[in-house]
Amino acid sequence: MGEMKRPGGELASRPLHFFWIVDCSGSMYGEKIGTVNHAIQSTIPEMVSAAENNPNAQLMIRTLKFSTGASWVTTNPVNVEDFAWDDLEAVGVTDLGKAFELLSAQLTIPPMSDRALPPVLVLLSDGQPTDDYKKSLAELKKLPWGKKAVKIAISIGQDADDAVLEEFTGNKELVLQANNAAALTKMIKWASTAASLVSAPASLAAEAAQDGDNPVIVDLGGRIPDLDDIQEGDVW
Repeated sequence: MGEMKRPGGELASRPLHFFWIVDCSGSMYGEKIGTVNHAIQSTIPEMVSAAENNPNAQLMIRTLKFSTGASWVTTNPVNVEDFAWDDLEAVGVTDLGKAFELLSAQLTIPPMSDRALPPVLVLLSDGQPTDDYKKSLAELKKLPWGKKAVKIAISIGQDADDAVLEEFTGNKELVLQANNAAALTKMIKWASTAASLVSAPASLAAEAAQDGDNPVIVDLGGRIPDLDDIQEGDVW
C-alpha cells in the first residue's frame, strides 16, 4: 500500500491515522462492551477493503482505552491489514481527560509525520467524565493535528453526556446516538469506513498543510446512516 503506480513514476501514499478511543468504565460492562468488541472486530475486513480503494492513503490503526486512567491497547500504529482487535473489559471510572492527554502526546510531529492526512478520532462513551477533562481537551484542540482531525463521537445509551461529546467533536451532527446494540453496531461500522475515507481527499490534505487556526470542517450530515430500519428492542 506504500506506493501507487502513475505515469512517470511512483506516488507515495500518505499516512492516515485512525484512533479508536473507547470508554471501558464499569457502566460499559456486559452488552455494551461486548457489542463494541464484536462490532469493531467484524468491521476490520471492511476497513481493509476501504483502504484498498483509497491508494493515496496508508491507513494506520490504534486503540486507546480509558476507565480508571487510560492506556494504549495498540502501542504503535499498525497497518490496517495487520491490525487485530483485542477484546476490552469494562471496570472502573471514566477518566476521559487522561485519554485526551495520551492522545495529545501522539498528535505532535514527531511521532506524527508532517506528510500525514488529517487523523480520524472516534470516541465511544456511555457516561460522564470523572476527571477534569476540559484542560486536556483544550490542549488537544490547540495542536495542529488536533485542529485538523476528523472527530466523531458515538453516544452509547441515555446516560451518556452528549454535551461533553459535542465539545470533543465541535459539531452536534457528529455525535451519533446509539441506544441499543443494533444501533451501536451500525454506527461503529459506519464510522470505521466512511469517516476514514472523508479524511483522504486532496482538499483536506491541503488544509492540513496550512498553518491557520481554523479546524477542518467536515460535513458528514448527508452520509450518516439513519436508524429507522433498526427495531427498538432493549433500550440502554
